[in-house]
Amino acid sequence: MARWLPRSTDLTRFCQKLNRVKTLEDDMMETSFNRCLSTIDLTLLGIGGMVGSGLYVLTGTVAKEIAGPAVIISFIIAGFASLLAALCYAEFGARVPKTGSAYMFTYVSVGEIWAFLIGWNVLLEYMIGGAAVARAWSGYLDSIFNHKIKNFTETYVGAWQVPFLARYPDFLAAAILLVATAFISFGAKVSSWLNHVFSAISMGIILFILIMGFVLAQPKNWSTQEGGFAPYGLSGIMAGTATCFYAFVGFDVIAASSEEARNPQRAVPRAIAFSLGLATGAYILVSVVLTLMVPWHTLDPDSALADAFYRRGYAWAGFLVAAGSICAMNTVLLSNLFSLPRIVYAMAEDGLFFQVFSRVHPRTQVPVVGIVVFGLLMALLALVFDLEALVQFLSIGTLLAYTFVAASIIVLRFQQQKGDVPAPAASRQPNPEPHEGPSGGELKEYESFSDKLQLVDRDKSKEQREPGQLKAAFEPYLEFLSDFYPGEVVTVAVVTLMVSAICLCSILVFGNTHLHLPTWSYSLLLVLFSLGFLLSLLLIWAHEQQHSTQTFQIPLVPLSPALSIILNIYLMLKLSYMTWLRFAVWLLLGLLVYFGYGIWHSKENLREPRPQRVSARYVVFPGGSLEERVQAVQPSSQPATRLPDTDTDDCKR
Repeated sequence: MARWLPRSTDLTRFCQKLNRVKTLEDDMMETSFNRCLSTIDLTLLGIGGMVGSGLYVLTGTVAKEIAGPAVIISFIIAGFASLLAALCYAEFGARVPKTGSAYMFTYVSVGEIWAFLIGWNVLLEYMIGGAAVARAWSGYLDSIFNHKIKNFTETYVGAWQVPFLARYPDFLAAAILLVATAFISFGAKVSSWLNHVFSAISMGIILFILIMGFVLAQPKNWSTQEGGFAPYGLSGIMAGTATCFYAFVGFDVIAASSEEARNPQRAVPRAIAFSLGLATGAYILVSVVLTLMVPWHTLDPDSALADAFYRRGYAWAGFLVAAGSICAMNTVLLSNLFSLPRIVYAMAEDGLFFQVFSRVHPRTQVPVVGIVVFGLLMALLALVFDLEALVQFLSIGTLLAYTFVAASIIVLRFQQQKGDVPAPAASRQPNPEPHEGPSGGELKEYESFSDKLQLVDRDKSKEQREPGQLKAAFEPYLEFLSDFYPGEVVTVAVVTLMVSAICLCSILVFGNTHLHLPTWSYSLLLVLFSLGFLLSLLLIWAHEQQHSTQTFQIPLVPLSPALSIILNIYLMLKLSYMTWLRFAVWLLLGLLVYFGYGIWHSKENLREPRPQRVSARYVVFPGGSLEERVQAVQPSSQPATRLPDTDTDDCKR
């Protein structure tokens, strides 16, 4: 039975296949896409992805049910948390100006299977997100006409009560997705122009809301008579932060569009910073206006802004708010349909997904097959499925992508640049240089032992250290780490950091509620896992990292990505168990696709050298000589090799 068990070499080779990273081209600016997007185009794409229906619905919901007027603080904290993830995307988008967003960033630094799973989750995230926004768009427009569209459909088409299906088919939502798909197929320039129109209208209406809102503001609505500024306390503010965090998830469309940017090294970081800053400002100011116009506890969660103007005697302003909401949702639809086919294209181009999706139309220079196929799938989801139960699934896919991108930043920052040959630090000796005396011609004679120590320290400081190697200041204390290849210790430390973060957040979320830990064990586990997290962070910091002045780099590495990792994991663990169950089922389907297709068609798999299996045959001739004929199985046979004659007894032995 033992002969059926896999050998250790086979297991090692299999693990290497799973964790192989993408080989980047020498010229990363070369692309089959049309590099036509400017910084303004990318910024408006990012704003369109973030400032959607959430501005008109989310602010009122969080203000009334979770945080009160302190929703302002929730948006500030959520904006800062999103900034940590956005900076990671900005650095990657500038360094690797290729389409694919989180999938591509994970592939070039962590490994193939992790990149595929990230891309697989992002696909579902965009499909469900786009279909959900289309249904919200349909419902908002239907409410303006007193639900006549819904009543007509239920009367003449019919309604059904089937689990996971909508109560009635939403033809309007499917139609708007098909129209958006057609526009996206015309090319990046047409999509950008259409996004400009809707974004301009949306921002104009937001400006009107702010001006009118501050005119109608009443500071007494924040007074203690109405419940105060933070009626739900700190817990309400943090719960509101977790909800508000998802209002900023649209900035990754900028990273997904980096292959179509004219100057991605400068445009991508600037566009992410500008769009995130403007979106955060819009959410904060609208929250201020909304909670000052009417008391927070009287808000209508479904249409807070329109209802606030109606109650202040400006019913006509409700139509402007409705128009702004529809335009904002249009930009979100365009953002989803713009990003999704490009991520599919990146996966197909690498061989991990079906090759048909890597085709680019020669005229429009967009992946038209992916746009049409996934546009139709999105329209089908919006037509017949009940998406309310699936909307929570969006959160876990986004947070998982943020976590892997932050980890990838640390791994890539402490790796050697392309073309460097790694070598253990201990195997490299500094080149001795002559030390000139004050006159410049003679060597200085070092008499005392302290002088010789100063000379050794000066030689070590002159040694050029590569990224991933231990810093000179830590060598006397961590000398045993010098035997590893550059970056190996950092990779292990990143894995330890993520495991410590998962354990720490699990104790924080489930320690008192589900696990019912006693106080002493709860405190002890918090201290242990916190120490593991901090020690891993310090071990990473003790190594040299890349310093580039050509592209944007996130500051305070590894601290900034580590904070993003622990925050994303904490928010993921706050999701319901049903979300995790659906997530596990979707991951299982993804693994079937990967092991059934992706791992065999991967371009990195084709680049690997094929091991040649050989067979050896030994024949004993009557004369007592031994001949070995070695025949290569692939690709062709080799001539027989004659060995020296040996004694027949030796052959028998």
